[in-house]
Amino acid sequence: MSRKKKEALQGIIYVLPSFILIMAFCIIPIFMSGYFSFTSYNIMTPPKFVGLENYEKVFQDGYVADAAKNTLLYVLMTVPAQTILSLVFAAFLAYKMQNKTGGFLRSVMFIPVIASAVTAGTIWRIILNTEGGLLNNILNFFHLDSVNWLGSTKTALISICIVAVWKNVGYFLVIYYAGIMGISKDLYEAAKVDGATSIQQFFKITLPMLKPITYLVVTLGIIWSFQVFDLAYLMTGGGPGRATVTLVMGIYNAAFKQYKMGYACAMAMLLLLIVVIINVIENLFFKERKGK
Repeated sequence: MSRKKKEALQGIIYVLPSFILIMAFCIIPIFMSGYFSFTSYNIMTPPKFVGLENYEKVFQDGYVADAAKNTLLYVLMTVPAQTILSLVFAAFLAYKMQNKTGGFLRSVMFIPVIASAVTAGTIWRIILNTEGGLLNNILNFFHLDSVNWLGSTKTALISICIVAVWKNVGYFLVIYYAGIMGISKDLYEAAKVDGATSIQQFFKITLPMLKPITYLVVTLGIIWSFQVFDLAYLMTGGGPGRATVTLVMGIYNAAFKQYKMGYACAMAMLLLLIVVIINVIENLFFKERKGK
């Protein structure tokens, strides 16, 4: 066997375990969900083909409409917030805190990332509790009225978004920080010679050089936001009413509480389609900006 063939075989052997896992737990389940979405299936009995009946029900279901609206609002609130905050914090730490204090702050801000969603959700439920919660105690100390953070339709979803941003900012901060540290210092030195201010350097050098990283951060943020389940389920259970129910929560309820697997798969395929469409639009936007 030639050397090239041996190297190719070694490469295949290295890649094969990951390929098998991805096929078994990612690719094949997508096709299985696509098939079951055209069936009436409750696990206990064999699937029965029903055509587009599940999809018709999905588009007529008010519960799914509310879940889609809440999920979209969640994405629109969390993705821009965590992207902007992580970029601002990363820039501040990279330019102003190149010392042990900066390293300590980066570590502290990364702690929410490694904390489990169960832990984060439980802690924030205590903080946001209407009676005796830490946040309301602070408001009462300043003679302000308590707020029903998780029990009001006006504040429940916003509260969950705030917790999600708090949990994710540290992860994206590290990515942005690494990107900023990778930008050549010569660019900034040349800009200083030309009389550019710090703000001008940020918008003319830092931001353009971070476009690939921004694309990554926005893409991950969108995907994670559309998959939101744990925080909403732990903190509000989808309530009050349907104020915080999400698409993934709807899929979970349909599949494991109502045992409507075919219907749940139809919702899952709808969610996949939405994410793909948004990702395509995002790609077009970033390509257009890159062309300019």
